[in-house]
Amino acid sequence: MLDWNKLLCSDRRKSIYESPESMGTGIGRTELERDYDRILFSTPLRRLADKTQVFPLEENNSIRNRLTHSHEVSNLARSIGVKLAFDFPEKVFGNKHECLNVKRNVPSLLAAVGLAHDLGNPPFGHQGEVAIQEWFKEYQKRKRRKLRRQDDIRAEELNMKADFLKFDGNAQTLRLLTRLQVLNDDYGLNLTLATLASLIKYPVIYGGTNKLGFKKCGIFESERDIVSDVWKYTGLKEGVRHPFVYIMEACDDIAYSIIDAEDTVKKGYASFYDLMDYLESNSHDDPIVKEVITKSRSKNKEFKNENLSSKELNDISMQMFRVKAISMMIESATNTFVNNVNHLLSGEVESGFELIKESECNRLCTLSKKFDLEYGFKNREVLELELKGNNYIKNTMSMFWKAISSQNGSETPFSRYAYGEISENYRRVYEKSYKGDYEKFQLLSDVVSGMTDNHLIKVHNDLKGLENSYE
Repeated sequence: MLDWNKLLCSDRRKSIYESPESMGTGIGRTELERDYDRILFSTPLRRLADKTQVFPLEENNSIRNRLTHSHEVSNLARSIGVKLAFDFPEKVFGNKHECLNVKRNVPSLLAAVGLAHDLGNPPFGHQGEVAIQEWFKEYQKRKRRKLRRQDDIRAEELNMKADFLKFDGNAQTLRLLTRLQVLNDDYGLNLTLATLASLIKYPVIYGGTNKLGFKKCGIFESERDIVSDVWKYTGLKEGVRHPFVYIMEACDDIAYSIIDAEDTVKKGYASFYDLMDYLESNSHDDPIVKEVITKSRSKNKEFKNENLSSKELNDISMQMFRVKAISMMIESATNTFVNNVNHLLSGEVESGFELIKESECNRLCTLSKKFDLEYGFKNREVLELELKGNNYIKNTMSMFWKAISSQNGSETPFSRYAYGEISENYRRVYEKSYKGDYEKFQLLSDVVSGMTDNHLIKVHNDLKGLENSYE
């Protein structure tokens, strides 16, 4: 049985292995509250302002980017945390809830997790993950063909690590927070172990053949030692999620389904009426879907009397849909968590368990996601930009690989220049490592995943011109 005393562990790895921090800046804040502040002021968070949420290279500031998405997920997670801490403290956290200071710690921890959950995502959204995976697969094929042509007996020995063939932004988030934010030590942002545990969506380390029921792995081999500490002090283990992961996942689902639908309409790819008709025709008389439709249509009818343009009417009607839908989904997700808390604390939750899926709002979420896919994600303009992003990422990786792989005495003017374009933090982490193929590939994925959409394009164009000049 998991124990909230451990699950809310406020220890940091630096205080375990070295001395506690001594700047005295934490006065008046709990350790878990400080985590939110550290993430808020971090550079990777600011970079999310130029990373794709749904629509790449969006110039309309009212359309969400990865940063606004993260703030909204953080807000939703904090809302659930407030409800748990104030409305159900004893039922969820037991009779020691006051000692655990849940009214301050739980909303802050969940807000921090929501804010940080996408930090490791590469440019161009999930298409960026696909591009990185494809580059490594293509590299492996090229290398094997070359070895075979040379009759090299090592032809079958080039087995690319799953860390790269199945690169995932969730695993990169943990790496970014614990390895790559170099200050004056090797602990990254040095977040509490409770926060780190709540960020691990897929508690499985790359390299094994068993994903323990999860659809993917979520911890690179390079962070094995870090996650061992996280699990040791929080009472978790491989294959067992922190209960708050289910809340973070639910809030991400709510944002993806409802808020992305609002942006799809704002982009002009569909209208409020398209959404209402879609929900209505596929509702199967689901009471939650029907209530959201009824309330939304009622507000839309009111607004029609306000002499608004069709665009204004669409926008304000979608806002009312968003408010009503999110309110019901937050309430539903909270109740599902409370009703299942003992099951979640058992540490034996079946694979595939999700708060939204188990809630009465499941159909609303599912239908909204399908609407987003059909009207938004599959729009020709979106697909074209994603394809361009895919090409930019792969080409940029190839140019940086020339720089990284030549750090053995075979540098060229171009490779020296390109290597100098890599973040000092990332270079420092790499240069302190073993510097084998694994570390080289990891530096490459660190570099590209850390870029923003527009910066990647700029670097690509700059390097392409120089590459052609030098070579």
